[in-house]
Amino acid sequence: MKMNTLFCFVLGFAMLHGQYKESKGDGYFFSYAYSDAIAAYERDLEKGGSLSPRQYLNLADSYFKTNKFEKATDIYLELFAQDSIMEGDHLNMLLQGLGRTSNKERLTTFLNDNKLDFSRELQENAKFNMELLTSKKNDEDHNYRVFNLDANSTQSDFSPAFYRNGLLFTSGRPLGKGESYEPMGEAYLDVFEGEIAANGQVAKVDRLNAIRDSDYHKATPYFSEDLNSIFYVLSNTLEGELEFDESGKNALSIGMQKIGGSFKFLWRDLSTSFYYPFYDDNTSRLYFSANLKDGYGGTDIYYVNTSNGQIMSAPINLGPKINTPGNEIAPYIFEGVFYFSTDVFYGLGGMDIYKANFKEGGFTIPVNLGKPINSETDDFGFIIKNHENGLQGYFSSNRAGGKGKDDVFGFFVDEKPGIKTFALNGKVVRLNNMQGVSNARIKVYGPGGELLLETLSNDRGDYSIEIPSQSKVRVEAAKDRFSIFSAIFEGEQIEAVQKGNLNIGIALYDDLVEEREGQKVVKLKKFFFGNGESKVTPDIAIELDKVVDFVERFPAVQLRIESHTDSQGSAAANFRLTQARSDAIKDYLANHGVPSSNILYSIGYGEDKILNNCKNGVYCLEMLHRQNRRSLIVILNDNILFD
Repeated sequence: MKMNTLFCFVLGFAMLHGQYKESKGDGYFFSYAYSDAIAAYERDLEKGGSLSPRQYLNLADSYFKTNKFEKATDIYLELFAQDSIMEGDHLNMLLQGLGRTSNKERLTTFLNDNKLDFSRELQENAKFNMELLTSKKNDEDHNYRVFNLDANSTQSDFSPAFYRNGLLFTSGRPLGKGESYEPMGEAYLDVFEGEIAANGQVAKVDRLNAIRDSDYHKATPYFSEDLNSIFYVLSNTLEGELEFDESGKNALSIGMQKIGGSFKFLWRDLSTSFYYPFYDDNTSRLYFSANLKDGYGGTDIYYVNTSNGQIMSAPINLGPKINTPGNEIAPYIFEGVFYFSTDVFYGLGGMDIYKANFKEGGFTIPVNLGKPINSETDDFGFIIKNHENGLQGYFSSNRAGGKGKDDVFGFFVDEKPGIKTFALNGKVVRLNNMQGVSNARIKVYGPGGELLLETLSNDRGDYSIEIPSQSKVRVEAAKDRFSIFSAIFEGEQIEAVQKGNLNIGIALYDDLVEEREGQKVVKLKKFFFGNGESKVTPDIAIELDKVVDFVERFPAVQLRIESHTDSQGSAAANFRLTQARSDAIKDYLANHGVPSSNILYSIGYGEDKILNNCKNGVYCLEMLHRQNRRSLIVILNDNILFD
């Protein structure tokens, strides 16, 4: 099953000597005889003996492997509380156990109470997918037709791959040689090919002769059209015999077979197994799964850069958006979407298939494909291609209704599978210099105004949001002393805005205001009305539009409009003129969307507040008189606006 099929075939080669000789359970456990291991460990406890932490963990794993999830979870919780040897994959099994034996609230509570033990990405992924699967358990928007292949055997059949007009897959079925690999009781894994019929079934199945012969494992093929080569994993051998490391372990390497040409090892380590190679023709990256030291749990997905398949870089981990404390396998890319399989705790059960979109520097939140592709059992090894007016694909599963341990299933679907989501990526920037704004609050509201998601931008201002698909969303972004960004997307805008990055500009309040005459005012270029006039000219309108924008960004501001003249002319005439100018400004702002509640006063001061000595009876140059002609937009609640 999933990794278990491949793991058991591989790890059983290790010549295990057993750390704790005092229990027969150890031998059973490392031979995958989990029921016998449980019986042996329980006998030790009944006789008054004690188990080491490692043996206790083996017992928990044995319970878990035999679906005794409640007993397994009790032990995992006890070991976790002792802060002993619980890490990586075992943390995932603990969480899986909580999910299988408890309600969602208990699992959520455990995650919240132990946030420091889990990455931010894992918590985000879990929250999103748990809510998604709870709110929409079936992918109702797609018309699936899923079917079991007639070509499946009573043994393990998994890891399908397209091969020209046919299909490759891995199988443990015996074909003539009669070898049997213990403890699985199957033949060594081999790669088979068959022809794809119009109905999706696969016929004329036979061992693939295009790759070099071996008496041992050959598995998980992928065919690259660009390189005309098959990538696959195979047992490490030396002169036709299994090759072991110093501890007695035989591992799987990655090989590349040119069709009609030579074979070469791409990645070979006697102590480390590599699984599920996938070569991306577009980027020349070779993806694979492995349990390396820098991983996040069990097997993680990595890639290496290549030149025509030849490895040119060290392995690069895909990071915590994709890799988890569980096991990630079977990478596959189709039309810019990254598909993979994981047994992380927040799925439907066992191993599930997920998809994620590429974004700059990483991935969006992986989304569970939902039913019927995923089930409560193990589902993995997903591939897909365009077919007529829809899509055709295959995956592996050990769900009920199959013929063997793992079966290959086919499907047809009208459009790309997966529960639909609304995903946005971009950067929050400060408008005056377009620099990223960190810790900006981004909120997403649903059609009824309900808050669906809240997150923060990172240190560079980058943000990423993803929610279940909606007919209408409102996106807001804000930060203390910054303006509020708000945008509504509906209809065709929903699809359009997701095709690229949405950069959100917010303005810092202090960039838009200044101190003048002992008070805070909206920062504007100085403008002048015509001589003796109160008409808003196009030049004045340009500046007043900045006030409209300012109020939209800071809707809680309270303003006073004030206008002033010089001392020339009568005081009464100057007062009437400035009042008319302030009223004209108020009317313009109101006509352009500024609510009346934002403008508390519009006042004309005439010549009462001369800024220099150019008072009545004093001779002044025109430039000095001009200094006194001004209009200001005063912010009355500046001192309490951000309290």
